[in-house]
Amino acid sequence: MFCSACGKQVTDQATVCQGCGAPVSRQAAASQPARRFCPNCGAALDPLAPTCVKCGSSVPYKDFLTTLLLCIFLGVFGVHRFYTGNTGIGIGQLLTLGGCGIWWLIDVILIAAGTYRDGKGNPLVGR
Repeated sequence: MFCSACGKQVTDQATVCQGCGAPVSRQAAASQPARRFCPNCGAALDPLAPTCVKCGSSVPYKDFLTTLLLCIFLGVFGVHRFYTGNTGIGIGQLLTLGGCGIWWLIDVILIAAGTYRDGKGNPLVGR
């Protein structure tokens, strides 16, 4: 969930945004369409924008849940790597069946922990 005032991510249990101090309303968040914010500056983004208008940084566009599910079910073939733009490593995983399962297991842990990055170095969206 994101703060409607400043765009910073807040926990689901929070009643006040730690970034700006604005009260967090769950009803307002539920009634509004999902918004995206720049991970670098926190500015609101156009859902289809490839870059942030305010700071010019590249905007992450690969979904966390999609990546995790692809990794869990098809990770030994490197499908999640192809999806996120890491085609070189994807080919390596395809040829070695996920490094005999070790590479696959490491990727599942990295994605679930939220430290996995797409091919451009951006974090996954939706976590």
